[in-house]
Amino acid sequence: MSTSYSYSPLRYGETAFENVIENQLLTHGYVKVIDKYDRTHALFPNIAIAFIHQTQPKEWKKLEALHKEKTSEQVLTDLCKWMDTYGLLHTLRHGFKCYGRTLRISYFKAAHGLNSELEARYAANCVGITRQLQYSEREKKRSLDITLSLNGIPVITLELKNPLTGQTVENAKQQYCQNRDSRETIFEFKRRTLVHFAVDTEEVWMTTRLAGEATHFLPFNKGYDGGAGNPPDREGRNYRTAYLWEEVLQRDSLLDLLARFLHLQTEEKRDDIWAQV
Repeated sequence: MSTSYSYSPLRYGETAFENVIENQLLTHGYVKVIDKYDRTHALFPNIAIAFIHQTQPKEWKKLEALHKEKTSEQVLTDLCKWMDTYGLLHTLRHGFKCYGRTLRISYFKAAHGLNSELEARYAANCVGITRQLQYSEREKKRSLDITLSLNGIPVITLELKNPLTGQTVENAKQQYCQNRDSRETIFEFKRRTLVHFAVDTEEVWMTTRLAGEATHFLPFNKGYDGGAGNPPDREGRNYRTAYLWEEVLQRDSLLDLLARFLHLQTEEKRDDIWAQV
């Protein structure tokens, strides 16, 4: 005789909601990242260095001949300078320069599967999930519910709310507007995290730029019965937003989004610049 249990994040609150998302991602190619986080530069330095060292040993060896024990420090310095100058998305897609050599901080799927070396490098991507990341230099205890990273570089943040506790996606949006300082390195537009999701069990909203009360959120819902919102979960669970972590943020899907579908579009509008997905 076997027994199975259905699980509802509504019953237990936001911590269990985090558990649902984390468990799904960890069983589908993500890794749990609890490594040391550099708040000043907004990255997990050891993970970034490990990826570069593993996937580009020849380039690393040549740089090490020049910089000796300071190789990691120099690589991280140039990586951050490149992201600050050209942006995170450009750096993920095209790499960065370190003493005349191009290093990659990510590898995306090749157009065909005939190159075993490229396949191995793609498989080496460390797509990570971190819960309650304490990100702030100014207020040490401030944390983000969920942060998703690629090879040590945070790319997406999520704030979760549970209607059963009296808070909804509107409270998550308000949290981003009022309690997330856009001057923090991790939130710097274009240079660091690319998308921020406000999520509850019913709806998902997103923004690509935090700007205090001027932050502009867009719905990221499927629509239901000709209207807004989301359809009931097909598996009968008590949340309608599972498509976000089960489909959109699935490992290969996320990497494909970063490689091909996410783009920066600038518009002149009241002297503001907005990113569009």
